Amino acid sequence: MAQISLTFPDGNARSYDAGITPAAIAADISTSLAKKAISATVDGQHWDLQWPIERDAEISIHTMKDEVQANELIRHDLAHVMARAVQEIWPDVKVTIGPVIENGWYYDFDRAEPFTPEDLGLIEKKMKEIINLRDEVRTEIWERARAIKHYEDAGEPFKVELIEAIPGDEPLRMYWHGHWQDLCRGPHLQHTGQLPADAFKLMSVAGAYWRGDSKRPMLQRIYGVAFTGKEKLKAYLTFLEEAEKRDHRRLGREMQLFHFQEEAPGMVFWHPNGWTIYRALEDYMRRKLTKAGYQEIKTPQVVDRKLWEASGHWDKYRENMYITEIDEEHANEKRTNALKPMNCPCHVQIFNQGLKSYRDLPLRLAEFGSCHRYEAHGALHGLMRVRGFTQDDAHIFCTEDQIEEETSKFIDLLSDIYRDAGFSSFDIKLSTRPEVRVGSDEVWDKAEEALEKAILSVRNDYEVDPGEGAFYGPKLDFKLTDAIGREWQCGTFQADFNLPDRLDASYIGADGEKHRPVMLHRAILGSFERFLGIMLENYSGKLPFWLAPHQVVVASIVTEANDYAQKVVDTLTAAGIRAEADLRNEKINYKVREHSVGKVPVILACGMKEIENDTVSVRRLGQKQTSVEPLDTVTIELAREATPPDLL
Repeated sequence: MAQISLTFPDGNARSYDAGITPAAIAADISTSLAKKAISATVDGQHWDLQWPIERDAEISIHTMKDEVQANELIRHDLAHVMARAVQEIWPDVKVTIGPVIENGWYYDFDRAEPFTPEDLGLIEKKMKEIINLRDEVRTEIWERARAIKHYEDAGEPFKVELIEAIPGDEPLRMYWHGHWQDLCRGPHLQHTGQLPADAFKLMSVAGAYWRGDSKRPMLQRIYGVAFTGKEKLKAYLTFLEEAEKRDHRRLGREMQLFHFQEEAPGMVFWHPNGWTIYRALEDYMRRKLTKAGYQEIKTPQVVDRKLWEASGHWDKYRENMYITEIDEEHANEKRTNALKPMNCPCHVQIFNQGLKSYRDLPLRLAEFGSCHRYEAHGALHGLMRVRGFTQDDAHIFCTEDQIEEETSKFIDLLSDIYRDAGFSSFDIKLSTRPEVRVGSDEVWDKAEEALEKAILSVRNDYEVDPGEGAFYGPKLDFKLTDAIGREWQCGTFQADFNLPDRLDASYIGADGEKHRPVMLHRAILGSFERFLGIMLENYSGKLPFWLAPHQVVVASIVTEANDYAQKVVDTLTAAGIRAEADLRNEKINYKVREHSVGKVPVILACGMKEIENDTVSVRRLGQKQTSVEPLDTVTIELAREATPPDLL
């Protein structure tokens, strides 16, 4: 029999007969490894222990200690075990697909009756019974005709359709978990007993159209999560509970910040409290940009399609644009316009007004630009995914030699703003040239080198994403990590050699000739809506004092203290603090609870003793103890806290 050479992670190589399986290799190494093995990696491909190896290769054997591979297998096997459990409980249910997703899996079922929460409990119980059976998991290769006939005979039309849609004519791999069988690429564990019975949970049921087509049958999708051990599952469920507490949509209701309604899907109705936060952040950003040398502009929201055709957006982005048609009486014609989905083409129009010299560069144009993009209704998610939003957008027109310096200045500015917003660290990803691109390799070399040098001037750690740059230039993406470890991509910086050319932007160089500027697209927040949603969740609604809509509530303990409470409010307001009085004839504990739910940072209580001593009783959000302090002292302290970070 032919021999193959397999090289192990330590560099040692062994010879085996061609066709040997990783299971046999694990047994050859040690009995202990054979018992612990769950899968292998062969030349970079995740490999089932049952699959034969026919060629020389690099190989590593995995156990449950290898988290990435173990999680993939556990979640994949549990999808099969769940489908088996469903069909054992309800034999008439039809199965479709069950892929692994982040932290778990889902499986789609065709069932006449909807699954209930009680049903999920029954399925979990049955799954644990199957796991305890320790049924063998085995695999076979079938010709397509055989597989199609098998599923036709079994009354599984969705599986037949899946097979018929698979391109090519390669044989198919079939897997059995005990007596239950499914079409699957694999790999899988070796028996159901390898699954951790105490480290998974079925989470929810949702509707899902077959093949994502609204004209096809509506299926029921059951989601599950799983990990290598029960402590990891517990930690994940705790994380979900914490995320639920921080959900910005719930906080928006409790703090009376904003709402959404079906008459304007994906558009925010800002309430006074929410708009106060928005304006405070906008004012802060305006000051930061002015100090950084940006000039603020404002461009139209409705623009003729001719500009979008010239920029290339009409061909590439039209399905996401809101289109309007009007009758132009003076021209006796219909005119097609679009609500702008981005600001870039309009900013080039401002650059193009009048002759520009190299002495005018870099020219930094900023706009809090209102944009509209059509998003599928099902994709909308509070402030995080909307159809109408405002970008903290800016474009820098510069020479190629200025790219590095402008990038470095931008990263410094972004770092300051993120720090002021409470995000002390962030990650940077550099996306380099794709295969299909505009511009010469020489220009791309300059741009990529400039971005890389700019990053290194600030920090040493960053991620490179080869080939993922925009077709018009390389880009940087900036990811924040919030208080519970979630990553949010907010800021972006892109070098564009394409749009200035398409829209005929030019400047007069030192040589007296016309040259194309480089256009640097950049945003720090991304959009005000999404960034505020992220901040609400990061702080669990307990925003920094300078951003809080109601910074102080002054509550009277008795009605006789109402006039004094109002005096305190007037004093604080004169010092630049957002304060209001609560003079209702309610118990002070009731007032404190209500305003604590509204996440008011400071509650000052006033009674007869406070009137007599010109003091206030101070309670801060999240603290049970109170302190009595002179009004003048409190006013000075709170005025300092109310000052935005850039003005301190």
